[in-house]
Amino acid sequence: MEVVYASKKVEEQCTDPKAAKRLFAGDGKLVVSLKARINALKQAVVLKDIVVQRQFHFHKLLNKNGKDLEGLFAIDVKTRRDPWRIILRPLDEDGKQFDPCNIDEIASTVEIVRIEEVSRHYE
Repeated sequence: MEVVYASKKVEEQCTDPKAAKRLFAGDGKLVVSLKARINALKQAVVLKDIVVQRQFHFHKLLNKNGKDLEGLFAIDVKTRRDPWRIILRPLDEDGKQFDPCNIDEIASTVEIVRIEEVSRHYE
């Protein structure tokens, strides 16, 4: 699967161990886990390959506090107990977001995801 990034900053956090270490306040285990998750996304053929793996805890983000989270999903950086997650958006073959974004219908065809951010849950 092709992985693209929402910004240069997000790409750096996901690809440069030093930037990831700064993001995670020096936690090397999270850096290793983030790299493993990014590699898993890249090695997947379609998004469904990620959705079906329980350890990723792939889930839809819900609109809360006026934030528009439509079409955004998340996977855990490490485990459910850690607050860090990778927020991603499935894209069609033209690099555009799906509208509507019904993951059950599109997961077996999505070959591009854009990583929007790596963030702490509920921050």
